Amino acid sequence: MAAPRNPSRVRERARVRAPAAESDQVHSWTLVTSQVLDTAWRIAKGSVMLAVSLLVATLCYFRRLHLYLEHWLKWWIGYLQRKFKRNLSVEAEVDLLSYCAREWKGETPRAKLMRKVCLFTEVMEDIDCQNQEIFHSALLNPEINQYQWNAYEELFWRHHIKCVRQVKRDNYDALRSVLFQIFSQGLSFPSWMKEKDIVKLPEKLLFSQGCNWIQQYSFGPEKYTGSNVFGKLRKCVELLKMQWTEFSGIKDYHKRGSMCNILFSDVILEHKLYEALKFIMLYQVTEVYEQMKTNKIIPSLFRLLFSRETSSDPLSFMMNHLNSVGDTCGLEQIDMFILGYSLEVKIKVFRLFKFNSRDFAVWYPEEPLREWPEISLLTENDRHYHIPVF
Repeated sequence: MAAPRNPSRVRERARVRAPAAESDQVHSWTLVTSQVLDTAWRIAKGSVMLAVSLLVATLCYFRRLHLYLEHWLKWWIGYLQRKFKRNLSVEAEVDLLSYCAREWKGETPRAKLMRKVCLFTEVMEDIDCQNQEIFHSALLNPEINQYQWNAYEELFWRHHIKCVRQVKRDNYDALRSVLFQIFSQGLSFPSWMKEKDIVKLPEKLLFSQGCNWIQQYSFGPEKYTGSNVFGKLRKCVELLKMQWTEFSGIKDYHKRGSMCNILFSDVILEHKLYEALKFIMLYQVTEVYEQMKTNKIIPSLFRLLFSRETSSDPLSFMMNHLNSVGDTCGLEQIDMFILGYSLEVKIKVFRLFKFNSRDFAVWYPEEPLREWPEISLLTENDRHYHIPVF
């Protein structure tokens, strides 16, 4: 028979087992919690990495999209600007000082001197006459190129040229400079044009004077020759007559200026007008040549023209000189004489590179009639011309 258990001993054993059970229970809960947290961290870490990857991919996509759209936007902006923006061949007025600074913006010694000239001119414009004399004397030092300084000083102070309109640099710029001023000033037709229908001049040269060689006329860079020369010349001359009539009939100066901006932004119309001017020059040369053959007195400039081997008659003048205008070269000095004579305008040209000589300011033609209107040009090399504004 088993001996009865001691209650006190039983209770003692129970007390010893209780902490062990509680310890196992705590360890179990700690293990479960750690596993849960670890699992949750792995899930969260994966989600975060996935989100970051998606965000990076999204940013890369939008960056490429932005670059793509920026490229196409720039292309369309450039296209629309080229499509609708007027490309003026005669720019707006800019003061002489700004023109000087823009033209001489390099770092060569000459450019630096020219900028110094502009700076002195700007200062002198804002001070009184007494101090201007002081500045004039101060400029008489070897560091300043007196040749160039005096050229711009001459324009600015003596001839009162305050602004310049820059003209597109090509082989039409002399014709462009002259025609722009004729239209902007609203000048009327030359007297001889009022007596003749200039639209019929191409046919007159062919049928009345037998100038079959006119078929070799070249339209500047187009280099067109052939049986349709007369039709093309007639259209050019007709356009010149129409535009000239319209501009000469407008009394409002500002309206003429606005219309000039429109006309001189259309390259096709411009070239037709310049070819018409070239033909007018050729017609005048032919007329004077016929007069010379009948021993009539002709202007001295034409005697000089026909004395050259390359322009001894209208055909050689056209082939060796006029056909190249607008293509490979511009107007020469003798051509400027003929242009002024043909249009009955006094063309005054300020030649900066000829300063301090009798050829600084020249007239084309040299012996114009007093009643002829006057227009002015500015050149630094006898090749490209700009329009001075007084």
